[in-house]
Amino acid sequence: MPKQDKNIRRAAVSILRAWSKGHDYADSLIDKHARKNHLSPSDRGLLNAIILAVLRNRRLLDFYIARLRHGKLDHETRDILRVGLAQLLLLGIPAHAAVNETVNCGRAPVRGLINAVLRKSIDKKKSLLTHAAELPPAELYSHPDWLAKRWRGQFGKEESTLLMQWNNEPAETTLRLNSLRPESADLVGDARLTPLAEVPGFYLLDGPVPREWTEAGLVYMQDPATRHSVELLNPQPGECVLDACAAPGGKAALIAAAMKNEGELLCTDSNELRLPRLEENLSNLGVTIAKTQVFDWTQEPPAEWQQKFDAILLDVPCSNTGVLRRRVDARWRLTPEQIEALTQVQEAILVNALQCLKPTGRIVYSTCSVESDENENLVEPWAKGRNLTVVETRQSLPQRDEQDGAFAALLRYREGL
Repeated sequence: MPKQDKNIRRAAVSILRAWSKGHDYADSLIDKHARKNHLSPSDRGLLNAIILAVLRNRRLLDFYIARLRHGKLDHETRDILRVGLAQLLLLGIPAHAAVNETVNCGRAPVRGLINAVLRKSIDKKKSLLTHAAELPPAELYSHPDWLAKRWRGQFGKEESTLLMQWNNEPAETTLRLNSLRPESADLVGDARLTPLAEVPGFYLLDGPVPREWTEAGLVYMQDPATRHSVELLNPQPGECVLDACAAPGGKAALIAAAMKNEGELLCTDSNELRLPRLEENLSNLGVTIAKTQVFDWTQEPPAEWQQKFDAILLDVPCSNTGVLRRRVDARWRLTPEQIEALTQVQEAILVNALQCLKPTGRIVYSTCSVESDENENLVEPWAKGRNLTVVETRQSLPQRDEQDGAFAALLRYREGL
């Protein structure tokens, strides 16, 4: 049996090193370590909290390090200091619990340095926090300068600062009751659920998700911003509907519920590795009208799909800048060049999917991005050149609406209006 490592601070450093080398996403690395080492819920919770605090606050933590220690540091020692300072200055973990185990993560020659820096941070905590409050927003809230500048140009100084601040807050747990499982109605009134104002069927959950709820398909973890695209699509019972980028299946399940499980629903995804989870989720949620298939919509669709669908949902690959609060490491991987490349993919998907729309049908284009280049600046000129009308758009902005960022646009042929 492989040796288990339950030193949470050492695990955090190891995960951060693997993440920085591009080995995997942070949440996946955390999950793999927790399963391999059979971590208790409390240990996993601590590991998750430390990793997320470091990734959300990398620039701020490096500011603290620079004020506490002059001179170069190797990458591992810097990550150890980030782990230690995140506990002491951000998470409020008592010094006696944080310092010793963090110091022991280092190799013998650097343990004295790590110990000195961490203990110095305890003595100078008030001064450090005071100086941090004077930092530029991009450094205080740990976002890349290019992204902060981009948002400032799009939203202005105040709103862009609020957006960065929102991204650094721990994400709340929101879910929706699954109307395809009528017994989900029994959960209404549960003390752990708080209804979200003006969003029927969505709730804020206090505490962990009860396993029996998810195993029975009574609920699905979903932000209310996701509903906009399906509401605009307005799928009806008996229709033939395409969800082109369907995994992991949350919007497909909403579509099936709106259709009352009557009609045809084709769910495609370009990655065959995502299909098993898609199929599992749809089955668990009681979706009976869906068929799944691997298909890359940057390619020409097959002839049998031409003008087949009454309604098409295109929840396209995007920069994810509307969900950086949940995908905490995405801000460090994203580049302006990637956003430009994504717009090419998004337009290709639109071009190919349009061939499959009935003349009287409708398409909804949606993203979880707040970038105008991926949203209105892309879809409006694209539609204008193809005899399409943008009937309605919806946008959710985290700093304004206190939910995930999302965009959705309903398109129809002009003669189909």
